[in-house]
Amino acid sequence: MSLGSRDETRRHEQMKLAARKRNLLLRARMAQSIREFFVERGYLEIETPQLISAPAPEVHIDAIRAGGRYLQTSPELCMKRLLASGFPKIFQISRCFRKDERGDLHLPEFSLLEWYRTGIDYQFLMNECEALIRFVSQRLDMGGKISYRANKIDLKRPWERVSVEAAFDRYAATPLERALEEGCFDQVMVDEIEPNLGTIRPTFLYDYPASLAALARLKPDNRALAERFEIYIAGLELANGFSELNDPVEQRARFERELQIRDAEGKEAYPMPERFLRSLEHMPDAAGIALGVDRLTMFFSGALKIEEVVPFTPEEV
Repeated sequence: MSLGSRDETRRHEQMKLAARKRNLLLRARMAQSIREFFVERGYLEIETPQLISAPAPEVHIDAIRAGGRYLQTSPELCMKRLLASGFPKIFQISRCFRKDERGDLHLPEFSLLEWYRTGIDYQFLMNECEALIRFVSQRLDMGGKISYRANKIDLKRPWERVSVEAAFDRYAATPLERALEEGCFDQVMVDEIEPNLGTIRPTFLYDYPASLAALARLKPDNRALAERFEIYIAGLELANGFSELNDPVEQRARFERELQIRDAEGKEAYPMPERFLRSLEHMPDAAGIALGVDRLTMFFSGALKIEEVVPFTPEEV
């Protein structure tokens, strides 16, 4: 590369970084307000290791190997072990890593806010999510109505709550049961349902089919459904939360099914997270959530691509 070309490349890189300055300043203020919210409510901020011996075995999430260990895809397992050890209210903003994730809304290295609290369920957690995002908006001096993706989003409570079944009835051409049978649930969600969620006010999509429970508890009065929800604003998925499953036998069986599917699809078979499973014997009823910090910054800044709210993308380092 000639000297002139190197200078032009350097100027272009500097311009891209300078263009992100406003969003990065907003992101820093947002992180400060998040910490303020939780500290005021008696949560303990903690840090768990990013390098772990075993990730949660999930079909659609691939971990990145680092020597004989893995970079965490989420701090979830370690945080629940703390719940089981007597920590009732904890949160952290953590760096997480997932293999081959790159797009307008995805990065292989990203930030998650996760918080967990004993003695509550997913319904209580939805209310706390409302309170958090409204609190952050106030601290950022953005008011109760925010424009995003050509939508004017009203943060006034209560937010919309729609069950997965009702969302399929309302927006999808394919019935929920058939989408599950044919394995096209995720595609129907992306193409037909998600664009309609949270266009006027944020929407909680809740009560997922039991087959999509992940690490969530099933409803005691209807075990065909899981006490799980996701938050959408202007079609953008921000968070995934649930009442936590604390039955080690059931959780082990779910992990084994996930590992079997991974093996059938030719994916890496992860070791079973035995320490986590042993801790579930002592974990009280609780609820927890993972919220994308990068995506929340996108919403408050008006950014349409995740690369606009981080200092560097993988291609730039």
